[in-house]
Amino acid sequence: MDKQTHHFAFNTKETMKNILLCIVTIITLSFLTTNAQGRKVSQSYETYEYTAITCRSHSASITDFGGVGDGKTLNTKAFQSAVDHLSQYSSDGGAQLFVPAGKWLTGSFSLTSHFTLFLHKDATLLAAQDLEEYPVLKALPSYGRGRDAAGGRFASLVFGTNLSDVIITGNNGTIDGQGSFWWQKFHGGKLKYTRPYLIELMFSDTIQISNITLIDSPSWNIHPVYSSNILVKGVTIIAPVKSPNTDGINPDSCTNTRIEDCYIISGDDCVAVKSGWDEYGIAFGMPTKHLIIRRLTCVSPYSAAIALGSEMSGGIEDVRAEDITAYQTESGVRIKTAVGRGAFVRNVYVRGMSLHTMKWVFWMTGNYKAHADSHYDPHALPEITGINYRDIVAENVSMAGRLEGISGDPFTGICISNATISMAVKHKKAIWMCSDVEGVTSGVDPKPCDLLDGKQSEKMDGGCEFPSDVLEIDNVELKSCSYQNVT
Repeated sequence: MDKQTHHFAFNTKETMKNILLCIVTIITLSFLTTNAQGRKVSQSYETYEYTAITCRSHSASITDFGGVGDGKTLNTKAFQSAVDHLSQYSSDGGAQLFVPAGKWLTGSFSLTSHFTLFLHKDATLLAAQDLEEYPVLKALPSYGRGRDAAGGRFASLVFGTNLSDVIITGNNGTIDGQGSFWWQKFHGGKLKYTRPYLIELMFSDTIQISNITLIDSPSWNIHPVYSSNILVKGVTIIAPVKSPNTDGINPDSCTNTRIEDCYIISGDDCVAVKSGWDEYGIAFGMPTKHLIIRRLTCVSPYSAAIALGSEMSGGIEDVRAEDITAYQTESGVRIKTAVGRGAFVRNVYVRGMSLHTMKWVFWMTGNYKAHADSHYDPHALPEITGINYRDIVAENVSMAGRLEGISGDPFTGICISNATISMAVKHKKAIWMCSDVEGVTSGVDPKPCDLLDGKQSEKMDGGCEFPSDVLEIDNVELKSCSYQNVT
């Protein structure tokens, strides 16, 4: 081989080596920027931090399961496929489903145990306006029928039953129920089944719902039922004040629940405490108990900041509410019951209410006539006793109190102390209205009705009771969780 030929061969080898190196580099870069399904993914990562009862070992994005956040593509199957896939990690540190920025149209889907649904701050779960996207469930056993119709009910947008360790959170992402679609059908009498809620978890334990915004729910927003150890924290709920039955948070036959730092504007009660309806609730027999409500801000011109009942036939006891603020709300705390409800509302403690422009500060009624059916027991009389209110300031009030018990079944053990109520310029002529109630007061202005002038007991000590013991749910501490998501 002469020198010229040798030089050509050497250059050819070097050239081929360089070409092969370039090809390998291109293939490698292509592999790194393309996922297994051929979709391009970014090389940048964004770190998210949040607090939760449990951190997860595994994480995936809804986009990994074909989700499209354009507000038009239906993602029901993508969400359910994602949850079903991630359920395999329930015994291996649990899993998290990340919902990135975008509008994710979906119908009802069910969660799994040891699972976190996390919403990016610019993510919106958009409830589909198609009845076929909501399976029909049987009526709740403690109700015997649906709320809107005698039959069953549509599954909630985010649903789950018989679960443990479930978290729905984010950095204030949104769930939009697109409720006007449902409100029109409700007002037009066109619903065969009860409207879906935004979030419902049944027969479940250890639940966290936090740092999300819920808007325009078809009906109730958050409904834990037959469940225990529940934390609802930092939730914003907004619906038109004339929207039907858009209750904010409804703990129903639940034990150990903590609701705190929530802001609610709704067309119904901001927090409604329940436990079943008439003979069905009596038979089911599961009370709501050990409930904490604190730092609640409410706007509801036609309902209450906190309502107990009217469906309370499994019983309600040991409710502790404090630091409650309400604006343009019909009443502060309202107790609703009737003949046929049975059971009890007892040991209710409220302190620190700041109320602005109210119809009533205190409202109790034993004449709430809505019944599940005509088969209720007229001899099933509710017991309402041990109701304590203290440290209350209210302004621009139409009527201080309307307290109406049941003839032959008076509401007893009512205690009101340290309450200053400023009446509206055009307030009702009767500042207090009382019947079939018994109780005591101390430091209440304007002067309460005579039925509340019972002898002050020694344990009042200048003010009504508020328990000093710590409930189990208040010992729950949140951990700091952190993870990276491809962006």
